[in-house]
Amino acid sequence: MIQLTQFLHAAIVVSDLEKSEHFYGTVLGLQKIDRVLKFPGAWYEVGSFQIHLIADSSRAAEVLNAEKWGRNRHLAFSVASLEAAKQQLIAHDCEFQMSASGRAALFVKDPDHNIVELGEA
Repeated sequence: MIQLTQFLHAAIVVSDLEKSEHFYGTVLGLQKIDRVLKFPGAWYEVGSFQIHLIADSSRAAEVLNAEKWGRNRHLAFSVASLEAAKQQLIAHDCEFQMSASGRAALFVKDPDHNIVELGEA
């Protein structure tokens, strides 16, 4: 049996690295960390979890369920204040959807339409 001990990172393919770095670094406020790989990309960290952005200009945006963003593949983060998160997204002209379940969570798209959930713990 394989015994998993920790979730290390998620890799996200992005078409425009500069726009994605703005979204993950400035809008979401994730800490950028050093990376040793030579292909274009950027790494961010929150706690012990990393997000690896992999640049590929041929990537096509994909949202399977356009009406309910939370029913697509997505990353989920806990936030201290959902209201503060909403105000940050509004300040950066980011479109978002509140969770259809009624819980304190929202869904936002990065520049490549990858879905990110922000939920109040």
